[in-house]
Amino acid sequence: MAEVIPVVSDELQATIRRLLPSQRGFGEDLQASNVILPIIDLTATASGSNVPAYLTNALSFGSATTFVANGSSVALAATTGFWQVTYTSSVAYTTAGTVQNRFQITNGLTTKDIWYHRCGPAGSGALSSAVGGELIFFIDAGDTITANSSSGGATIAGSYRQIADSNGNLINPVGFNPQ
Repeated sequence: MAEVIPVVSDELQATIRRLLPSQRGFGEDLQASNVILPIIDLTATASGSNVPAYLTNALSFGSATTFVANGSSVALAATTGFWQVTYTSSVAYTTAGTVQNRFQITNGLTTKDIWYHRCGPAGSGALSSAVGGELIFFIDAGDTITANSSSGGATIAGSYRQIADSNGNLINPVGFNPQ
């Protein structure tokens, strides 16, 4: 015989309201049962998206904004939320001094290096290095992501797009409308 046990948890109720916004909770306390039931996970569909997160992160013509910093600083994003930056960084040392590329976040008062690529002197001859990758940033109110290149011997280029708002709601690429 199945035994039904009430489950009283504000945290579980809040999660149900978040995952099933159309239900606004159930109006009753949650209940647990000692009966084994098969589970069909409809969480993604019930929460409004049945598209995997990695597909919503796709770059697209309408979503991606390109940037190039060569001996300069370029502000990328200042809107709160999650941002994906896809980049290539190349640095070439040929004279005295260190060349470098950086991604930084500034809050208007303080600037922090978040990612750094540099090349400096090492005996004779020219040195160079190139790397590429992808970074995900969270930008809070008042913050700005910046791509910074120290000199003409350093270039950082790529594209960026917002992939989720500040509440973590995924943003689909422009032109993609899941059915």
